[in-house]
Amino acid sequence: MSDTAAPASLDALAFEHAELEKRLADPAVHADQAEARRLGRRYAELSPVVEAMRQLSGIEDDLATARELASEDPAFAQEAVELEQRRVETEERLRHLLLPRDPDDDRDVILEIKAGEGGQESALFAGDLLRMYLRYAERQGWKAELIDSEESDLGGYKDVKVAVKSRGQVEPGAGVWARLKYEAGVHRVQRVPVTESQGRIHTSAAGVLVLPEAEDVDVDVDMNDLRIDVYRSSGPGGQSVNTTDSAVRITHLPTGVVASCQNEKSQLQNKEQALRILRARLLDKAKAEADAAASAERKSQVRTVDRSERVRTYNFPENRISDHRVGYKAHNLDAVLDGDLDGVVQALVDADTNAKLAAAGA
Repeated sequence: MSDTAAPASLDALAFEHAELEKRLADPAVHADQAEARRLGRRYAELSPVVEAMRQLSGIEDDLATARELASEDPAFAQEAVELEQRRVETEERLRHLLLPRDPDDDRDVILEIKAGEGGQESALFAGDLLRMYLRYAERQGWKAELIDSEESDLGGYKDVKVAVKSRGQVEPGAGVWARLKYEAGVHRVQRVPVTESQGRIHTSAAGVLVLPEAEDVDVDVDMNDLRIDVYRSSGPGGQSVNTTDSAVRITHLPTGVVASCQNEKSQLQNKEQALRILRARLLDKAKAEADAAASAERKSQVRTVDRSERVRTYNFPENRISDHRVGYKAHNLDAVLDGDLDGVVQALVDADTNAKLAAAGA
C-alpha cells in the first residue's frame, strides 16, 4: 500500500477488531449492557476499515500476478490496468475511513431554536426553521418529538426544543448528529414581514443550538445536586396547562446549568423531559471543557442571536440560500424550507472531510 497509513497502525486496528469480536462473543460481556454497547459501536466502526484492508490486500495480490503474466498474455496487461484503478479507489476509500471521527456521530440530538433580533418576525422565522427541520427529519426517516416550546402571539416560537432520533440501527457515523451538527449557529432571514405594511425587506435572526442527546451512562447526575422548582405554565395552551403548577425548572447546582419544560400536562412528565435536556447540556458542557483543555477548536454554537454572527442567510426575494462557512449558494430556498437540506448539509460534510484530509496530509 502507498502512504495511506503506517502498516503498524493498520495492523493494530485489525488486531483490535479481532479482539473485539472475541469479547462480543463472550456472553459475560453482555451482562453489562453499557459496556456491550460501547464495544459493539467500536466493532461496527472498525469493520469497514478491516474490510477495506482485506479488499486492498486481495487487489494487490491479484495486481502482482497480472503484472507477472502480462508479458505472456496481453489480456493480463489490461487486467493490471483495471486492478491498478481499483487499488487507487480502495486506497482512497480506506484513507477516508481512517480519518479522525467525531465520537458523537452515531447519536440522536436535541435541537433548540430561539428567536433573536427582529421581534415577532424572528419568532415567525423560528417557526419556519422548525418546520424545515421536521420535514428534513421526515425525509431522512427520523422520528421528531417536540419536547418544549414557548409560542409567540402571531404563531411563531420564542423558543422550541425538539428531540430528533434515528429509527432502528444506524450505520457507524450515520446518526442524526452526523448531519444536524452543522446546523448550529445564527440563521438570518431577509424578507418582507407579515407585519410590514409598506413592503420593505427586513432582516432578522434566529439561533439554532444542536446537542448530542446523552444516555444515562454518559452523565452521572446526582439527584442531590439538583434544585427542582415548579411553577405555572405560561403562554397559549390547552386544558390544565395554565391552571396548575405543572411546569418544571431544574438547576444543576454544581455547574449552574438550567433546563425547563412546560409542555406536558403532568409535572412528572415535564420533569422527565427537563432531565433529558439537562443531561444533554451537561454532556455538551463537559465536551466543551475537554476540548478547551486540549486546545482544540470547538464547533461554533449559538452564544448570542446577533445578525452579525450568521452562519446562513435565507433570502426570500431572491429565493436564495447561502451558507457563509463554505461559500455554498443555491436558488432553491422554497425547496430547502420544505426540508430539502441535503445539498447544503452535504457541502458542509464535504468541507469537513476535506479539511481532515488536508490535516492528515500535512
